[in-house]
Amino acid sequence: MPVSPFRERITTEKELRDLMGVPGELVAKKAIDHLDSHCREFIGRSPFLLVATADATGACDVSPRGDAAGFVHIVDDRHLVVPERPGNRRMDSLRNILSNPRVGLIFLIPAMEETLRVNGRAWILRDPELLREMEVKGKIPKVGIGVEVEECYLHCAKSLKRSRLWQPDTWPDPADLPSASRILADHVNLPDVSPEKVEESLRESYTQRLY
Repeated sequence: MPVSPFRERITTEKELRDLMGVPGELVAKKAIDHLDSHCREFIGRSPFLLVATADATGACDVSPRGDAAGFVHIVDDRHLVVPERPGNRRMDSLRNILSNPRVGLIFLIPAMEETLRVNGRAWILRDPELLREMEVKGKIPKVGIGVEVEECYLHCAKSLKRSRLWQPDTWPDPADLPSASRILADHVNLPDVSPEKVEESLRESYTQRLY
């Protein structure tokens, strides 16, 4: 077994607190247990979120979801639904929810550096009346992720400020970006799967099967 490069590990919360400190009053009290008007507006303006799940063994996954701003349906101040659009059928998030309903969501709004975090319990839904609310281009999602909100709060902007994520002058030239088709072909590592074939498959998926 390889020797771990991680030697000086923190193993207790006391060690962690002694090193990092404790949150101030504002941070300690900012979490609420429902979607108030501010959370509703934030979610309504968000075209993108990250869904964090884990299976019964604790194996974790974080998966992106995106659509036109407001695509997440707010049912009431304690419940929301994330539509499940067509994907690659791995269904990592959905399979995890079947064995462990705990989820964490992070909502982003372009050009806004603060994010909204929502934690709670999730279910896979196929309620027709709810899913119909998220119809796009005549396509009703087959299922959705229903979330019962237990905690939500605004997350500070430090990570996005440090990354300068929304500042176009820091964005790389598209020609210099990694090639998705090359990465996928190399990872699949099959003799009949070339970057060109992957590129063709991706193009078809992105243009024909978004909904």
